[in-house]
Amino acid sequence: MATYKITVAYDGTRYNGWQIQRNTNNTIQGKISTVLSKMTGSMVEVHGSGRTDAGVHAKGQVASFEIDGNYTNTEILAYLNRYLPDDIAVLTVEKVDSRFHARLSCRQKNYRYRIHTSIIPDVFNRKYVYTYLDKPLNVGLMRRAAELLIGTHDFKAFCGNPHFKKSSVRTIISININNDDNGITIDYTGDGFLQNMVRILTGTLIEIGNGNIPADAITDILASKDRQRAGFTAPPQGLTLMGAEY
Repeated sequence: MATYKITVAYDGTRYNGWQIQRNTNNTIQGKISTVLSKMTGSMVEVHGSGRTDAGVHAKGQVASFEIDGNYTNTEILAYLNRYLPDDIAVLTVEKVDSRFHARLSCRQKNYRYRIHTSIIPDVFNRKYVYTYLDKPLNVGLMRRAAELLIGTHDFKAFCGNPHFKKSSVRTIISININNDDNGITIDYTGDGFLQNMVRILTGTLIEIGNGNIPADAITDILASKDRQRAGFTAPPQGLTLMGAEY
């Protein structure tokens, strides 16, 4: 068996997320597994660096799999891109050590959330941004709150799964918030993220920016471990997995 690492980009608009599900075959992981299984003639299990929700995009998702056969990197790359849908692209293929696992070997992931705040619609990027026009957002307050999220904390209050039983402690390495006339971009880097965590963090920062939640409330929200204390879950289309690092 040979182990391969691939980098994948996809438009998640029409998919039910990354992870294979019992009630649908419309997932990114499922599409890649199906094509690889067709290529090799046997079932191929694909592991991603992390799960993305329905409607979330990726520019640098990393996945790994093991297959039998003497395939070159170029052959695998060409076959995948020939048979995958047009909104999924494999950017790179690399044969790696058998101990490599896309999820277990991952050290950190990078996500970007884009908020469109201009009254002029973004015609060409509308599927990849969250258009927010309710209230002006105070970026200074959002940055001040983001600083309180940096470091190792229990992020249970920012987890979308109320039945999550494992440790909800994660480390956020950085949150960078930039803005221009068209909107706000928030870049998150961390060692891992809980279900819906980036979207809930973003919704909370938006509510801080519009004055609904005080910036210094972040400390109490973290301590509460109560999902109801945090902000809303921002829509999926504004979120993109930019990359994973090993």
